[in-house]
Amino acid sequence: MVTRRRLLATASLLPVAASPAGAQQRLPDGPVSLIVPYTPGTGHDILARLLSPYLSGKLGQAVVVDNRAGASGNIGSQAVARAAPDGRMLMMQGDAFVINPSLFQQVPYDPVGSFAPIIRLTTAELALAVQPDFPARDVRGVVEYARAHPGRVDYASPGNGTPQHLSMALFALTAGLELNHVPYRGSAPAVQDLIGRRVGMMFLPVHTALPLAQAGQIRMLAVGGERRAAAAPDLPTIAEAGLAMPPVGLWYGLLGPAGLPGELVSRLNADCNAWLAEPATRTALQAQGMTAGGGTPEAFAELIGTDLRRWERVIREAKINAG
Repeated sequence: MVTRRRLLATASLLPVAASPAGAQQRLPDGPVSLIVPYTPGTGHDILARLLSPYLSGKLGQAVVVDNRAGASGNIGSQAVARAAPDGRMLMMQGDAFVINPSLFQQVPYDPVGSFAPIIRLTTAELALAVQPDFPARDVRGVVEYARAHPGRVDYASPGNGTPQHLSMALFALTAGLELNHVPYRGSAPAVQDLIGRRVGMMFLPVHTALPLAQAGQIRMLAVGGERRAAAAPDLPTIAEAGLAMPPVGLWYGLLGPAGLPGELVSRLNADCNAWLAEPATRTALQAQGMTAGGGTPEAFAELIGTDLRRWERVIREAKINAG
């Protein structure tokens, strides 16, 4: 069970233990399992299948994608948390990984202590979008309208506790709004009801929102990140639009079990950074609505810690549960 002390412990965010003298970078013989704790076709799965052939060539042995879905990603994550730290089992994860410990009463892993962060691979921008007839034209207008109609503005999400849900909960907390959450079983029905004017607004990925906005089916008001989205440069950030809200977005990253030798973490990090720098990789990621990330294991560990604290606060203050 993850304790509050664990969640708040910044000092424990060191991604790997120091490797012993003479530690080998070479993996043990045999295939490497790249665990995806979600079903085929998800962003995690697509990214894993893009990366695995490249890593196979770099490591000189097969990297096999292994989908172990269930319990909001907890089943696959537990398998990696319990794996030997020899590099034979790695994991592709995303935002839910740092949300679950605060959303559920307990999870079978510690997102800080059970894993060695390797690299944040990609990000995806979220856009604040409204249905075509929503009576506000910008973020300030949304805030003013929602304040004038407390509890009467509905927003959709792909499900309770998803990053899109928590992003809107953070939006409401920041602006002091009382909004009505309508959770769906996945993005498709939520978007359909946004288009159909049955809900007022939602956060959704920019690459999903953009063609709908261009067709006049929804309106995009702002993006949630620190910077404007490359695909929609004329769209302001929420901060630029006048609301001092922390940035929100989606991310995916590669991790291994805790205790993974430091030299192996460094090697995998270097290989992944090289893959992300290739033009063909960036093109493939853009087709999936993702932006190449990269960076150090330490930077990824810091992101995990920051998001753990952020979403713990939002879930607590907004009184969100897994039901």
